[in-house]
Parts: sequence; C-alpha cells; structure tokens
Amino acid sequence: MVLDSLSGSISNAIKKLLKAPVVDEKVVKELVRDIQRALLQSDVNVKLVFELSKNIESKILEEELPPGITRRELAVKAVYDELTALLGGEKAHPPKYAKGKTTVVMLVGIQGSGKTTTASKLTWYFKRQGFSVGLVCADNFRAGAYDQLSQLAGKAGAEFYGERDNKSSVEIARNGMRKFKEKGIELILVDTAGRHKNESDLMDEMRQIAEAINPDEIMLVLDGTIGQQAMQQAEAFNQSTRIGTIFLTKLDGSARGGGALSAVAATKAPIRFIGTGEGIEEVEVFNPPRFVGRLLGMGDIEALVEKVKELQIAAPSKETVSAMVSGRFTLKDLYAQMQTIRKMGPFSKILQSLPGLGMSLPKEAMDVTEERMKRWMVIMQSMTEEELTEPHIIDGSRARRIARGSGTKPKDLKELLDQYKMSKKYIKQIVTKQKRLPGIKGRSFTR
Repeated sequence: MVLDSLSGSISNAIKKLLKAPVVDEKVVKELVRDIQRALLQSDVNVKLVFELSKNIESKILEEELPPGITRRELAVKAVYDELTALLGGEKAHPPKYAKGKTTVVMLVGIQGSGKTTTASKLTWYFKRQGFSVGLVCADNFRAGAYDQLSQLAGKAGAEFYGERDNKSSVEIARNGMRKFKEKGIELILVDTAGRHKNESDLMDEMRQIAEAINPDEIMLVLDGTIGQQAMQQAEAFNQSTRIGTIFLTKLDGSARGGGALSAVAATKAPIRFIGTGEGIEEVEVFNPPRFVGRLLGMGDIEALVEKVKELQIAAPSKETVSAMVSGRFTLKDLYAQMQTIRKMGPFSKILQSLPGLGMSLPKEAMDVTEERMKRWMVIMQSMTEEELTEPHIIDGSRARRIARGSGTKPKDLKELLDQYKMSKKYIKQIVTKQKRLPGIKGRSFTR
C-alpha cells in the first residue's frame, strides 16, 4: 500500500540516522537523499521536494543546538517540521457540526473520484458520532447512481431521498433537503453528478445546485491516485463554486498518494478527511502532525485512544498508558491491555502506535497472533494477584500449578513470560533514550 511504502521508506531513512555513530554532514546529506527519493517515488512535486530537503539540511547543519538537544534529535524534528508544513501545517480541520441542528454538505468531484462511496463513509463516521444522516441522490446523470446510493444508505444506516424520473438535479437536491430538514435530520449529504473541469454544462449545474440549496459546506472529493493533478482539479472546482474542504480518497493503493496530498495542501483548501481503504469504516480526519508521525514511525498514542473510542470499548487509563510507555507495566496491566488490543487488530499495529516502538521492537516481539493472545489471557486468569503483579516470583511449582489450572503446558507459560520480559526490556530501552523536543506537543522521540 502506498502509505505503508512511503512510511517504510521515510522511517528507514530515520532509522539509519538514529543508528549512525555520529550525525555529521555526510549522514545528513544521506538522510536528505533518502527522503527525496521516498517523496519523489510518491509523486510529490519535484520543486516542493527540493525546497523541503534544502530546508531540512540547513536546519540540521546550520541551526544552533538548543540546550540538552542532540544533533540527532534536531534532525528528527527538522524532518517532522518540514513534512508537516508540506502537508498543510500543524492544524487539523475536524468537522464541527452541531447536534440538534441541520447541516447541509454538498459533495462534488470528477466522475470516478468515489463521491458515492465517500457519502457512505461520511454516513458511517457521523452515525458513530451520534448524528442522524440523510443522503440525497442529486446525480441523475450516471446510470445506476440512484440504486447504488440507496443501497449504500441502507448499509450505512442513513435515510435516502431520490427521484428516478426527475431530470432536474437542482429540483431533486432542493426537494431532498427540504424533506430532511422537515424531519429534523442533523446532517444532510447531497451527492451530485461527477464532472470534469472542462465540462462547462455540468460545472454550471453544480453552481446552480449550490445556489439552490445554499449548503453549509461544499466538500470536494478527490481521487488520491491522480497525484499532482489534484491541485488543478481543486483549483478548477474552486473557481466554479466555493470549495470549503476536501476528502481525499484511495490513499491505500497508488504510488501517487504523496503527490495528491502535497498538491492539495498547496491549494490552501483544508483536507478534512482521507479514505484509507475500500470499507465504509476506512475513513479518518486528516491530521498533518499525526500523519507525519506515522510516516516517521514515531507513533501516536492519541490515535490509539481514538481507535478504542470508535470501537466503543474502554480506553486505557492514563496511568496504564504511562506504565506501558515507561516500561513499568506488570502482567496485570498486560492482561487489561490485551482485552482492548484483541478488538483493535494485530498487536504489532498497537505497538506501532506507541512513541518509538514502531521502529525499535524486533519482529519477534510483535509477532503475536490472536490464538496466542487468547492462550496467554487464560494463563493469566489462573495466576494469583501476587503473581500478576510480581511475575518474577513464579518458580517451577507455581508454573506447574498455573499450567494445570489453565489447561496449558509449562512451555506456554514460559512463552508468555519471555514475551512479557522482551517487550518490557525494549520499552524500557526506548524510554531511557527519549527526550521531549520543544515545539512538538506531547510527542516524544528516540535519540
């Protein structure tokens, strides 16, 4: 996948820097070349790439080191700052629609950009936020648009409005909006016909719809696979009608995703959402700092906690998260976290959400299957409170008793304890190397 590829290339460049005995000019230039290569392969504009790399190099080699900060740490911060600026800056643009009030969002974009699928993703997202959602099919141009949106509305849990035989998309949009407003629907999504920047008639129709329904927001849906052309599309639509925000789709399957991200950011139109897969649940608010944190392999605890909330399960307490990150956690803490982790996907994904661990834990420390995790939890259920809190007291007789009580073998217990010790060891090593960098809120970095 493109984001995995881009993230892998950039995080590998950071790894090389972190492993270098000395961060000198040669190491910095190699870091810059690696980042240039990764961004160019992801179709980021050549001019932007060289401006970014020039800024990174000058910041690392020419800026005076702040007290207590190493050149290595300054290099990571420089890369973070420049990539964040490239993708839109420190500020995210989460939706702020009010509950109990009607908000109308009009979706526009070229044909094939994924507007109808995007409508279902937005429905899923906002239904989980507690909003009532209504979908209006104002696309009477594409055959099958009515049926497709009707089916997706049903799947996502939204109300649907459309008129098969009405030739006026303007009337359909106006009628649908009026009906949903009367019913008190909180979020009305109006899906319009796909159009191209050179199709003057359709662009005029889009303008007419916007004038007829006066939406609170016009969201441009852009295909992430079109790379740097995204900027031209965004500018063309913005000239026809006021584009408020952008939803960037298909960032999971094209080597041009970086180009689309940077090109759209250059238009100054905020990217509100990104689609990260084909499923209706694969959508997230675009947050440049968090996105860059993933690219660098630095992780993001905030993203981890948000994922827990989305799945409607109990988020780990601040004390538990602090214990995990600092390396002080016990088997009792581990059990509590496994209950959460099992609902969130592979253990490796969770460890990668903790600062520094994504780049530093060995593969064997993250290779935890669902089956092994279930077995380990049964084993921990057979332990005493003292054994969970102080696992070092588990000797041969205790191990045999625990194995009998859990219906497992002593080697299974040994595997659990080895995994626990290895994870604790590496977490502790990472934390002892971490220092907080000024200018990056709440984010820690590996030296």
